[in-house]
Amino acid sequence: MSAVQSSTAQMPSPVATRAGAWPEAAAQPLDPQVAQLLDMVSRAKRPPLNALDPVDAKIAYEKSSPIVDIAPQPVFAVEDLAVPARDGHSLRVRLYRPRAAAAGERLPLLVYYHGGGFTVGSVNSHDALCRMFCAQADTVVASVDYRLGPEWKFPTAVHDAQDALRWAFDSANALGVDAARIALGGDSAGGTLAAVTAVQARTQGLAPVLQMLIYPGTCARQDTASHRRLAHGYLLTAEMIHWFFSQYLCSDAQRDDWRFAPLDAGGSGADVRGVCPAWIAVAGYDPLHDEGVAYARKLEQAGVAAELASYPGMIHDFFKLGRFVPAVAQAHGDAVDALRRAFGTLPPSGGAQGDRGGTMPP
Repeated sequence: MSAVQSSTAQMPSPVATRAGAWPEAAAQPLDPQVAQLLDMVSRAKRPPLNALDPVDAKIAYEKSSPIVDIAPQPVFAVEDLAVPARDGHSLRVRLYRPRAAAAGERLPLLVYYHGGGFTVGSVNSHDALCRMFCAQADTVVASVDYRLGPEWKFPTAVHDAQDALRWAFDSANALGVDAARIALGGDSAGGTLAAVTAVQARTQGLAPVLQMLIYPGTCARQDTASHRRLAHGYLLTAEMIHWFFSQYLCSDAQRDDWRFAPLDAGGSGADVRGVCPAWIAVAGYDPLHDEGVAYARKLEQAGVAAELASYPGMIHDFFKLGRFVPAVAQAHGDAVDALRRAFGTLPPSGGAQGDRGGTMPP
């Protein structure tokens, strides 16, 4: 396991630390632009998502997402496909292509699951992020509109995520992508789905090349030190997390299902031996910080190659704050580099965004 600490306030090159040097939450100052954003949110006094009806929360999230996100980057082609789920439901999957493939060329594929607490979010709210991955990693992206609570309860989203990955492998030839270079990824709740689907892929004999987990939720009960320390004041609050899960879960007992909490459900969580390599991003001011770090440790202890990228001055959902927080661009570049390494397409300069320096430990 390698832990990479990326400072966000002054944007130096990432600092490579030895395996086992685990980062701590709130160990460095909050990024100044993030602090300014939090102040603006506080002054606006708008009701949080958890104070709204779920229908209104979904609408509010869709409207607010583009305001602080990066501008959508142009890509070669975008199309919405209908993918059948196991129960016959038609899943919308938005396919992004970076360019026209050369004769006989098959591009890699990233299957992506958006965040939103299993309750809000869509392929539309994460359009700019998926366009960025498509354009900068030179990969086809399949963004999955899995079903959300409260209309669709656990484990529907898990089934949809799994069905979408199976479809991607089964349809690789028709899609013109390389079945030997399929990655999966997601942010927040989508990171949970990506982690769980990676475990299921191993069981099914599928071989994705990377699980890209961006501040994933992995624990059964939100009782870590970062949850206690960062319960309020950093956009994602303890009350909001509880509200999200109340929309998603049928009962509290489902917290002990590893498909909800791959870290520690039922005491031991998922068996992660033999899953694909992981790139995991954590934010220093995110209540989910410690469970992301702990999941990286769990993978390492199971013999899985895992890279932990720590962004000490950031908050939850920071990957979607790039319009307002310039330092987010480095994190985007780090994720792109991880994808390119997994796909075998890293440019000779050593990085998709240019060489940012630093030597990864073995």
